[in-house]
Amino acid sequence: MSHFGELLSLAVAFFWTGSALAFEYAGKRIGSLMVNILRLIIGGIMLGGLLWIIRGNPLPAGADTETWAWMLLSGLVGFVFGDMCLFHSYLIITSRFSQLIMTLAPPTAAVFGFLILGEHMRPMGIIAMIVTLLGIGMAIFSRGGESKKTGIKLNLPLKGVLLAFGGAIGQGLGIVLSKKGMESYAVSNNIIANQTDSSIYIPFAATQIRIIAGIVGFILVILFMRQAHRLRPALNDKRAMASVTIGSFCGPFAGVSLSLMAVRYTETGIASTIMALVPIIIIIPSMLLFKQKITVKEVTGAIICVIGVALFFIE
Repeated sequence: MSHFGELLSLAVAFFWTGSALAFEYAGKRIGSLMVNILRLIIGGIMLGGLLWIIRGNPLPAGADTETWAWMLLSGLVGFVFGDMCLFHSYLIITSRFSQLIMTLAPPTAAVFGFLILGEHMRPMGIIAMIVTLLGIGMAIFSRGGESKKTGIKLNLPLKGVLLAFGGAIGQGLGIVLSKKGMESYAVSNNIIANQTDSSIYIPFAATQIRIIAGIVGFILVILFMRQAHRLRPALNDKRAMASVTIGSFCGPFAGVSLSLMAVRYTETGIASTIMALVPIIIIIPSMLLFKQKITVKEVTGAIICVIGVALFFIE
């Protein structure tokens, strides 16, 4: 199908928008930590069912030790560290601003790709990162404060901003580790690019390994923080669980898996740019669902961020 990868990337942007909004709502009711563990369990069950239908096994088939190592590490970095930061930032600065800062994930992935995989880093990439940062800065900073003094004022709590940056770093590094793991997965199964069935299967199976790592990681975090007593009340909150279920389908199940599939059917730059539309797509739903006030400056900043992501992949 023509432009199949681009269509997948656009679908991912809408799925991630729905996931961010659903998890923000659920997090306000039961806390970000409970949302994280529950959405991974639900997402893992969904993926397990899909893998069972495709290959008759709810667990990833044919993954060797190297594949498991890379994907488990990716899950710990992306799902545990990255999403723990991101989901907590939702409660402090809202999913709209968090997703805006998350536009730094593609440039971050490129930096880690250069450091870990030896991928080429071009001067345009540095320019694109600066443009993206300018867009973020336009949205979250303003000139002067209540006293109208000159200078720059951060319009959001610093803690929330730093957590969102942590989420971008976790996602960027997680993508690079996932790429390494999927390459190993393909080699271990003698898979070539034009084998459609296997090309579709690998992203979902790889995501399942990442989810397993995330579940184990969050169990350890919950036990360490002595938060296990909050699990039963969270399960009894029907509205929160409905939102977690919707977010789990949109995020760990459909969004993450289709994002890995998209980069197999189109160029990484094109896919990443389209997926980076979330800060723009999320504006209207945020206004309708959470009654958030949107300024022209914030919309402009979001558009500049997407332009920055696009510039990053110009040859």
